[in-house]
Amino acid sequence: MNLKDVGIEIGFLVSGLFGAILMVSKTSALNLRQTVISVLGGMAAANYLTPVVIEMIGLNNIKIQNGLAFIIGFLGLKIVEIVSEKLINKLDNTNTYGSNSKRNSKPNNRRKR
Repeated sequence: MNLKDVGIEIGFLVSGLFGAILMVSKTSALNLRQTVISVLGGMAAANYLTPVVIEMIGLNNIKIQNGLAFIIGFLGLKIVEIVSEKLINKLDNTNTYGSNSKRNSKPNNRRKR
């Protein structure tokens, strides 16, 4: 079985690991459980979100992609929030402007009395 078959990109995973380790090393208040969860979360974020961000911004250079994976691993949950917000906004804009009936409608901001 190939790791890519299950969605694991080794370069992104390792880059995210080092980013997550760096982030955890900055926070001395974490216990072992929190440290392990933070590192695994950073690795997962780097592995699964790096391809999404690469696609969104059109990065083609593998070195820059791995650098991005490091940053995503470092930022962990915060980058998950940022990327998911961007995707939701993009989907909302697509849905709003995807049909003629919605494109020309204006929101009704008037209060009822």
